[in-house]
Amino acid sequence: MQKSDFYFELPAELIAQTPLTSREQSRLLCMDRVTGTLAHHHFYELPKLLKEGDCLVLNDSRVLPARLIGSVDKGTGSLSSACPVEVVLLRDVSPANDKMVWECLTKPGKKTKPGTEIVFGDRELTATVIGITDGGNRLLEFSYKGIFMEVLERLGKMPLPPYIHEELEDAERYQTVYSSEVGSAAAPTAGLHFTKELLDEIASKGVDIRYVTLHVGLGTFRPVKTDNIEDHDMHAEYFIISEETASAVNKTKSNGGRVIAVGTTSCRVLESCSDDNGLVSAFSGFTDIFIYPGYKYKCLDGLITNFHLPESTLIMLVSAFAGRKNTLNAYDAAIKEKYRFFSFGDCMIIV
Repeated sequence: MQKSDFYFELPAELIAQTPLTSREQSRLLCMDRVTGTLAHHHFYELPKLLKEGDCLVLNDSRVLPARLIGSVDKGTGSLSSACPVEVVLLRDVSPANDKMVWECLTKPGKKTKPGTEIVFGDRELTATVIGITDGGNRLLEFSYKGIFMEVLERLGKMPLPPYIHEELEDAERYQTVYSSEVGSAAAPTAGLHFTKELLDEIASKGVDIRYVTLHVGLGTFRPVKTDNIEDHDMHAEYFIISEETASAVNKTKSNGGRVIAVGTTSCRVLESCSDDNGLVSAFSGFTDIFIYPGYKYKCLDGLITNFHLPESTLIMLVSAFAGRKNTLNAYDAAIKEKYRFFSFGDCMIIV
């Protein structure tokens, strides 16, 4: 298939720049993946669309405040003559000792050659460039006092997607209310619509709520550059699915219930760990599964997901689940009804 098969025109004003005041007030487009039939709802109505015996699988990864603004000392010893540098933490590659080493994006790259020292805040955090990856990213060794994650919470900012140009007033609005495992460079955005009260209401209906962890990398925003999508090199992301979650999913399947993934990240975990009969196994490691039309889903019965970028791997994943024609028709309807798109936008449930 061609990348252009997944193109659609999106008015720029439909790209949500800020979250709604109340998470659950997002609009929810319901699609029957067999017939393509659409119905318009709000997210607070989700409990009515779920059934007793369903299993809802959510990604509990938490976003790192991974964007740091620092300074490179030109050698005078005074930061008044320093060059500003932006650093985005991508992946912890620390060796088996006390050193803290991360693969990072740096801007401007020409100012961060090996040996360069970058200073953050009042020198409570510093980093030295110790190498360059094959892809051009920098390897930074950090020095700090105290606990690294606590320092990062004080100095770091949320690495918002490139299509969001507004400042985020409350950093927690780019976190799900159930996030617990720190490690993502971007939020699993389908989960941003849930409140704790809504989760309680869903659970009280007899829906089994389970969690997996997949740490979202910035590769999720990397465009498909090949015309033939099969030639695309999919990024890998680290994930964990526990014995408890795997057993709950398998029990749901054996009882005839539906397994519904919240987000493409949860979907990728379940499909990465499923056998041909749809049974999942506990596992931790990396997945680079690339799901596009022609893929036969093994475990998934339903998907809750935001609206994605044209020609992205994410709209391809949705198209594999609901059919390309059904998916593009749904997107066309969402545009006509002025749904809000992307990370802070509205969402769909496909069953």
